[in-house]
Amino acid sequence: MLRRIVLTAFVSAAALAAAVPAAGASPLPLPLPLPLLSAQAPAGDQLTVTVSDTARTDGLYELRCGPTGGDHPAAQAACDRLDELAQQGDDPFAPVPQDQMCTEQMGGPETAHVTGTWQGRQVDATFSRTNGCEISRWQTMEPVLPNTRS
Repeated sequence: MLRRIVLTAFVSAAALAAAVPAAGASPLPLPLPLPLLSAQAPAGDQLTVTVSDTARTDGLYELRCGPTGGDHPAAQAACDRLDELAQQGDDPFAPVPQDQMCTEQMGGPETAHVTGTWQGRQVDATFSRTNGCEISRWQTMEPVLPNTRS
């Protein structure tokens, strides 16, 4: 038992001597706990937008918000729109409810697929213009999705 106390005291004294700098020396930074080292600020929104069957804007676009980036042709306006929808508490990626009554009008053959992360959650949404509800949903997402009206 006495040996354990002496050994503990010796190791503690050695650790303190190593941690306390000599007079006039600059103090060494203390090591940070591992959870603090691995903590990172949450990444901003990152979306991949694939647009098909439009007259002029087909393609695959990357959109990053917070900070704005990617190759989306209207990145800042798209990020501003997503911020606006978030402030309203809307989920622009939610599908049209199955029991929703929609007008039977065709808005065009355009389709879009959006994947990635928005507001810290995974997104995998498909958009079309096959009826009044889907047209409205598409227009809500402009300029994230291209304006197809000429």
